[in-house]
Amino acid sequence: MTRSVNLAELTDLETFKVIAVPLVTREGTLAFADGVPATIAGVTLPTALTAEWCESQGLKTKVGSTAVLRNFSDTTLVLMVTNGNETTLEQWRQLGAAVAKVQPKTPAALLVSLTPNATLAQSSQAITEGLILASYDYKKPESAATASLVLVGEGAADAQADVARGVQIGSLVADGANWAKRLVDMPAQDLSPKAFATFAKERLEGLPHVDVEIWKDTKIAEERLGGLIGVNLGSAQPARLVIATYTPPSTANQPHIILVGKGVTFDSGGLSLKTGEGMMTMKTDMTGAAVVTAVLAAAAELGLPIRVTAIAPLTENMTGPAALRPGDVLKIRNGMTVEVLNTDAEGRLILADALSLAAEQNPDAIIDVATLTGAQAVALGDEIGAVFASRDDLAAQLLAASERSGETMWRMPLHPSYESHIDSDVADIKNIGKAGRAGSISAALFLQRFVNGLPWAHLDIAGPSRMDATRGYYQRGGSAYGARTLVEYLIERSRQA
Repeated sequence: MTRSVNLAELTDLETFKVIAVPLVTREGTLAFADGVPATIAGVTLPTALTAEWCESQGLKTKVGSTAVLRNFSDTTLVLMVTNGNETTLEQWRQLGAAVAKVQPKTPAALLVSLTPNATLAQSSQAITEGLILASYDYKKPESAATASLVLVGEGAADAQADVARGVQIGSLVADGANWAKRLVDMPAQDLSPKAFATFAKERLEGLPHVDVEIWKDTKIAEERLGGLIGVNLGSAQPARLVIATYTPPSTANQPHIILVGKGVTFDSGGLSLKTGEGMMTMKTDMTGAAVVTAVLAAAAELGLPIRVTAIAPLTENMTGPAALRPGDVLKIRNGMTVEVLNTDAEGRLILADALSLAAEQNPDAIIDVATLTGAQAVALGDEIGAVFASRDDLAAQLLAASERSGETMWRMPLHPSYESHIDSDVADIKNIGKAGRAGSISAALFLQRFVNGLPWAHLDIAGPSRMDATRGYYQRGGSAYGARTLVEYLIERSRQA
């Protein structure tokens, strides 16, 4: 289930059965936002929101807190929802999420107050994202009712264009994230590498200036993707590799960004077998591949003046009779050999091939996204992603994008002395570091060996890629973490270009 979002006029409010009114915090107390009418659809709003009245209604200053007023003659529901000081995009996003959860099958209107400290395009984008993201429901794929934004306050008419642009961007970004979440939540029996490639092709084909290639077994072998071939040995399902490129009409100084996403559609650990509990959520190990596919689609739909390529290596990691053994050595596309000492450290093996392919194109930046290490979740938990970057400017751009998107990221070090952790006696490199020591860092250092010194960043999203409980605009299950950050990054790179 998901919503569509559009604009409506103040005079249209009589047609809605759910009308959300934002509250702001002023000097520690709640008040109606500027421009909110005294009467809405026959419901007279309180003249003052005293602390006692708010307490009696269960209304708090916490962002997203709600209380309901009704017009009992026609059952119109006026939803008062706290939006704090209206200073952050995340507050607007949470406002949209709170509204989305009230009677999702009923068309809703949300009043948006014009305030001096709000950037209209960005705030309306954030509200739209909250409305659509919070409406996602894997078990109910049909669309929820439409939500409409209604501008109030002086200058509302002049702001329509900015708000409409924000709604457009927010809709594309959130719909893309929800598409990725649907793949992440899909049972692995329905999402083999072959099936994923089909879904990706269906999503991308027909978009303006997008070309899609699907590499099958023969092509993968011809292109010497030894890591992907090795991980796939234990699976009855054939591997695939998706390469999609968005090339807009040429513009001066058009940058080229390559996104690489880990696509392990189910990870048993291979012969280094996971526990039963450890396998329960391993259908989500293809989150990175879903994210980069969704991001490329959003770039094309937004018409960004920036070239984007998405590369998604796809395989299962299983225990079949030909499965990769600890101690085996694989040869990656760039010629580097890897000693595999733990078959459950398989993501970096398939990413090595994909990063090698990316480096051959000499792009302006390579960014990979992967549910790569349990160590990342130990270090940062399930609400913060890890950013590793070879350049400070790239790290700063991604962290700024993550702040705008509401997807919290934290930069981790590529500590050079830890390179020794992945030295091998029989190959150029081994696929694990020291047990219990800097696991996410050694994995990032492993990946760095395959980017040929180009500007590169690695997003390890193992922790926040899946939510164990509903929180804000997230539901239990796949989160598509990183998708909104990467779209924000591409939008900003486009502006710079």
